[in-house]
Parts: sequence; structure tokens; C-alpha cells
Amino acid sequence: MKRVKLLFLIICLTTSYVLTPQGVSINTDGSAADGSAMLDVQSTGKGFLPPRMTTEEIASITDPAEGLSVYNTTTHKPAFYNGTGWVYYDGSACVPYIGAYYAGGVVFYLDGAGGGLVCAVSDQSSAASWGCFGHVISGADNPSIGGGRQNTMDICMGCLESGIAARICNDVIIGIYGDWFLPSKDELNAMYLNKAAINTTAIANGGNAFADNYYWSSTEQGSYLGETAWSQLFLDGYQSQIGKSIGFPVRAVRSF
Repeated sequence: MKRVKLLFLIICLTTSYVLTPQGVSINTDGSAADGSAMLDVQSTGKGFLPPRMTTEEIASITDPAEGLSVYNTTTHKPAFYNGTGWVYYDGSACVPYIGAYYAGGVVFYLDGAGGGLVCAVSDQSSAASWGCFGHVISGADNPSIGGGRQNTMDICMGCLESGIAARICNDVIIGIYGDWFLPSKDELNAMYLNKAAINTTAIANGGNAFADNYYWSSTEQGSYLGETAWSQLFLDGYQSQIGKSIGFPVRAVRSF
């Protein structure tokens, strides 16, 4: 308390501190605060210094008020809480949250440790086949979140057909990112569960909403002699094993 009083005394001795019912002014000429401001700080040689925090410290703030502002020392950018999540002044996410535009796409999964998955804002194809009908792709059967990347690599190595869903995702470059892949069965389902939030952000960033159609996952259904793979209908969420030669839309994802 003594230190706070001393600081206040120093401020009062070195600057003009004007308190009125309309607002507070801190300046050198004794003028009152501007009529539109609750706090008016005037200086020709110094600036305003907001709280400085890392991304992790910002994320740990409990129940932030809308409009709360900080400076992110991890990314060297000012940020504020917009009522939904922490964002920078260009609208991109400071701390990732479901539906945020972040790391080249739209966040649809968070792992609880600062990482997660984003999907592209647009479909990479409206009618790509899974590929290699009748041929089992060794290793490309992982349904789990976290399995899509390896599934995609296995498909690209084991199926040499061009224009297939996994290869389209593997080869695409979006912005500065070139590490996209075809989502696994469970990753695709996480996208469906957050479809509304993804659609809103995707459209706002020049992309498109999901079609009311099946989308391919990278998870092969190996018990049918390499004839089927898992897909999901984005109209109602139904997941189905469908022949790999059929053309369905494809949406690439990447991890961060």
C-alpha cells in the first residue's frame, strides 16, 4: 500500500492529474479529460504500456471481460478479448478457440495442451475418389484423432493414382502452409460437430460452407478387400463405408 501511495505521489508531482465527474486526465498542462473519454492521457514523449503476457498467460485469464486488452510477448502483437476469444486487431486469433481463423484455417479441435487441428476454408475438390478400389492400403485404417496425417502418407505411398482425395490434400499449399492432409474418420466427425462455427468463419474469410454431401475421410475400411473407406454425410452426420471409386468433396486439415 505504501508503494502505491508513493507512486501516486510521484505521478502527481511530475504530471497534472485532473479528476472531474466526466473523466480523469493525466497530462502536463492541467487540462481536463476530453468529453468522450473516461481516461485521457496526454504526452509528447511517452506511450501507454498495457499488461505484457505470453500466449499461455493470456489463455489462463479467467472470465475475461469483452474489450480487455493486453500485449502478447510471444507473437509481439497487441490483442483484445472480443467476447468469444482472444484476437489480434486484424481479426485473427491470438489464442485458438473452436471456430477461430488460426494457423491457416478454421479451428475445429483443441487438444488441451495448446495444439489442435484446423480445416481449410474451402473444399479442395467437389468430387474426388478415395482411390485404388480393390487394393488394401497398408496402415491407412486409423480412425482416431491424430491419425489422419499418417493415413494420408500411407495412401500417397500405396496408391499411385492421381487426383485422389489424400493426394489432393497432401499436395495443396494454402497461404504459407503445405502440411495439409485428409482427415481421419474421427477428425472428420469433429469437423461435422463444429460445422456451423466453421461455416461462419470460412465464409467470412473468403471460403465456402460445407456441402450437404458425403466427405471423404482418410480411414480405409479394410475388411471389404480394399473396396470401401469411411465417409461422412455433412447433412446429418451419418458415417458410412462407401466404395472408394465414388467421387465426394474433400476438405484438407492440418495440425498446429
